[in-house]
Amino acid sequence: MKKQIVLQLICMVICLPLFPLPATADEDLFALAERNGKQAQNSFMHCVRFVHGWLAHRDPGSGLIPRNLTQSFFWNAQDSAADNYPFMVLTTAMLEPELFHTTMRQMLEAEQRLTNRVDNLPDDFDFATQTFRLPEVDMNRLIFGGSEYVKDGLIPLTEWLGESPWSQRMLGINESIWKHAAVDTPFGKIPSTSHEVNGEQLQILCRLYWMTKDERYREWAFRIADYYFKEHLPTDGDRLQLDDHGCEVIDGLAGAYFLAAHTDSERRDNYRPRIHKMLDRIMETGMNEDGLVYEVVNPQTGEIIRDSLSDNWGYDYNAFLNVAQLDQEPRFYEAVRNVLTNIEKYKDYPWEGGGSDGYADAIEGGLNLLNRIPIDSAFAWVDYSADVMLNKQRDDGIIEGWHGDGNYARTALMYALWKTQGIRIKPWRADCSFGAVENDGELYVTLNCDWIWNGVLIFDIPRHREFLNLPADYPRINQFPEWFVVESGVEYEIKIGENEPVRKSGDELRQGLAVRAEARKSFPIHVKRIQ
Repeated sequence: MKKQIVLQLICMVICLPLFPLPATADEDLFALAERNGKQAQNSFMHCVRFVHGWLAHRDPGSGLIPRNLTQSFFWNAQDSAADNYPFMVLTTAMLEPELFHTTMRQMLEAEQRLTNRVDNLPDDFDFATQTFRLPEVDMNRLIFGGSEYVKDGLIPLTEWLGESPWSQRMLGINESIWKHAAVDTPFGKIPSTSHEVNGEQLQILCRLYWMTKDERYREWAFRIADYYFKEHLPTDGDRLQLDDHGCEVIDGLAGAYFLAAHTDSERRDNYRPRIHKMLDRIMETGMNEDGLVYEVVNPQTGEIIRDSLSDNWGYDYNAFLNVAQLDQEPRFYEAVRNVLTNIEKYKDYPWEGGGSDGYADAIEGGLNLLNRIPIDSAFAWVDYSADVMLNKQRDDGIIEGWHGDGNYARTALMYALWKTQGIRIKPWRADCSFGAVENDGELYVTLNCDWIWNGVLIFDIPRHREFLNLPADYPRINQFPEWFVVESGVEYEIKIGENEPVRKSGDELRQGLAVRAEARKSFPIHVKRIQ
């Protein structure tokens, strides 16, 4: 991050008028924070427009949103619920709390009341008939839809919100998935033979175990992991998808390896050579010279079956970084560093044909890795790509009119939170921009409003530990990276504007920092952790 700041400051100096007045280092950092604030404000505004754009298309009978706006006038779990609705929830949780506590809750209640078909498993709901779209019950369809909803929608909500009605929905759906698991294996029943479903379940179960310490979740996770590590290693077949439908199991197996490393050393020892073999074979057959990942390969022959580059490259690399950290394996760490160093070459690459969802997934995966391994040029790629993505929104708030619009909002929020270092303001207003820069453990924040604003700054907390009880913040799909976090039991020095510094405990600061900002006047805040 320090190198990134230096490069950005150089760019700022080049753009200044000739013979500028000398500025202190702190002033330069505050100027950079102000620029970040404008980028975050723009991104937040896109998210708000997305929410209102899609709310305009709610079905008046059920209150639910359709799968898309052109032909699929029905709600379904794997698309409407998994990809779109959750990021309406997340946007309103951060920016429009009244909508969050009313409309978003009402939609959740309606979804459970109307769409549950077998226990807690939802099924497609047709708006024309106000009943289930398909007459027959297909358990494979229900398990797939429920698993998608949990992994892509309810998991990221729980990562950000902690315990909530959405986390309760998550637990209920996953209980029903395992109640109806019907695939016999030597290790016990599992829900599916699909890499996608099983990979999702690994990601879900590993989190649920840490959240609840319910031993069933750990046993189920290891049941699936044993199935793959002992008999069905993904790279032992003749077709390996490293894109949206195959990367799930790569990341999921790394999550199971993390779980074994912290709870079952013997199993970890058994898994180690297998997961190393899998990652080594992906490096040998699944990547180009810059480390970008192909969509589909034959890991047996090395044939590239589909040579488009996967927008999900970052999701695959979560596994490499996770194992690198656990086993201190330099080759896996260097693989991650290599792709982040080279990603700038692909700033004009048309991810998934150039649609917003492709950019959203590519940026999300990159930011999650950059949170751990900061590379200046890769951060510049994120800025460039985010501009491309954000500009795809229509005037009415809709992006492309399908469920992938939610992934646009997910990544726009993630991008904005990087620019604010996890800070939010309450109440949020469209005329207020706020940004932050972290430098050597100190935080430089600016707040600019067109009109007088009274409120509080809300700092991020170590959510991985406090919401999920994770022993470490391992890289994983569908998390929101933590940037600057305020710890309980730690003291901080706060300097607001020209006022004298004051000390606050982490517990005080976590309640919010009260601020009054004058109209059209940049308001600097400096936060320093006191060791």
